[in-house]
Formats: sequence, structure tokens, C-alpha cells
Amino acid sequence: MRFGRTFEEFEVGAVYKHWPGKTVTEYDDHLFCLLTMNHHPLHLDSNYAERTTDFGRNVVVGNYVYSLLLGMSVPDVSGKAIANLEVESLRHVAPTFHGDTLYGETTVLDKVPSKSKSDRGIVHVETVGYTQESTLVCVFRRKVMVPTAEYVEKRGGEQPGRPPSPR
Repeated sequence: MRFGRTFEEFEVGAVYKHWPGKTVTEYDDHLFCLLTMNHHPLHLDSNYAERTTDFGRNVVVGNYVYSLLLGMSVPDVSGKAIANLEVESLRHVAPTFHGDTLYGETTVLDKVPSKSKSDRGIVHVETVGYTQESTLVCVFRRKVMVPTAEYVEKRGGEQPGRPPSPR
């Protein structure tokens, strides 16, 4: 099973379609709001949302949408990352509602070898998230420092620290 990529495995222009999607529940949204102390009634109070907002219903908190999409991208993009260096931009294009299923895909925009260390490089990617109805809801760009194959091999290969199977 692939978990991230080495610097050599990234190709500019490649598109990774993240699977599976995630259906956002009211519980997911409320738990994220409570964990992050975001108590805005747009996310937590359905009566408020129905009576006073343009949407007429609760909107999923944007940082949860971003976090889901970032998480979805880990097996394809940053599973081997040495560091996430920068979130260059983050745009919430349309609202996400309870019951929406989110899907994501990431495009490799650029890659450059590290100037200071030859065993790593920086990959620039753009991730988009959309609903089951193909409504674009979120777009973000980030830069990730990833290892070369040499770096991975020097540190024990693909799954360092994994104990031997008892069989």
C-alpha cells in the first residue's frame, strides 16, 4: 500500500484523486467546533441558521473542510513528508452542509530539489475539494518537503520501526 511519495516519484502536472470520500455528519461538524472552541451559531444552532442566514441551514465549519481534504491527501502527497512548509493559499469557494460527501484531488504544480540538502526536495501542490454534486467547495495550495529515495533507504526503507511478523 502506497503511503506518500519520494521526491523522484512526483511529476509536475500529475493529478491524484483521493479515495475514499467522506460524508460530513452533524456530529463531525459539532465535535470539530467544540474541540476548536468555534462556537459560532452558524455551525451549531440550526434554529439560528434556518431563521437568520442566507443558507437556511447549518454550514460546516471551513477549517474542518480544509482539514478533511488535507487528511485525504496524505497517502498520495505528504505520507513521507519531512515537513509541511507552507499553506500558501486557502479559499472556501462554496458552503458544505451536513450530509454532503467531500472528495478531493491534488495537482502537482512544481517540484524543486532542496538547495541545502541533497536528500530532499520541495513539492508545490494544489488540492481541491468538491461535493457529491461536483460543487467546488475548497481550494488550497501548499509546499511540502519530501525525502528522496536515498533518504528513505538510509532510514530503514518504507516502514522503519515496524516489528517483524510473528508468523
